[in-house]
Amino acid sequence: MGTFGGALEARQIDASGGKLLGEATGEVELEGNVLVLRRIHVKMRLRGAEAQRETVERVHGFYSDNCPLYRSLKPAIAITTEVVLEA
Repeated sequence: MGTFGGALEARQIDASGGKLLGEATGEVELEGNVLVLRRIHVKMRLRGAEAQRETVERVHGFYSDNCPLYRSLKPAIAITTEVVLEA
């Protein structure tokens, strides 16, 4: 969330003050007798103007490559994200 929000802010899209919210869900599988996290999906909601959609979607397309958490986890866990622009 921080990397995505920072990338939006750098493009003059306000992601502060609760305008950007995220919800993560994980999927676990049983491996032997141990539950193992296999997949994470993050849904981000951004309150903003429809005119910002193109920029928001462009940023969503590349921000994860600069996210330390994503880069750390992606070798072990499948991570997907989506962004929903809300007026």
